[in-house]
Amino acid sequence: MNEQITSGTGFAAIADSVQPLRRAGQFSGEPGCIADARLLAVQFLQQLEAEWLATLGERTSGDLLLVVSELVTNAERHSHGPYLLELEGTDRRVIVTVYDSSSVLPCRYERDPGRLGGHGMEIVHAIADELLAERVPVGKRVQAVFDLERRRVTA
Repeated sequence: MNEQITSGTGFAAIADSVQPLRRAGQFSGEPGCIADARLLAVQFLQQLEAEWLATLGERTSGDLLLVVSELVTNAERHSHGPYLLELEGTDRRVIVTVYDSSSVLPCRYERDPGRLGGHGMEIVHAIADELLAERVPVGKRVQAVFDLERRRVTA
């Protein structure tokens, strides 16, 4: 079975009384872009910890970087064109959004340890608090949401 990714209640936005930290980067899909996207995410998380006093911890930081890697890898592999990575966060929530030019929504397949490949969305679905995907006029957007408050309580 494969299913389209639509867990969650709708696309997330951070509704705070102050502007959240935002960073974005456009990537061509050329070799090295995934590493560049991860570097953007590392810098964003460092700034979020320094300016927002966000408590991320090693596990959450690792989960966020893994999600960035998986989403931009999928965008690069399936859209064959440029993609956009947006990062938005506060001390309570981080949102990772990737836009690409393919209108095909990602699928999460049933667990199959024998299958080669196709585990990316399974991983993202397992570690993000919400995962959403929708078609947009130029392709699609995929969004993973991390609830930092919930993660502090369960850590």
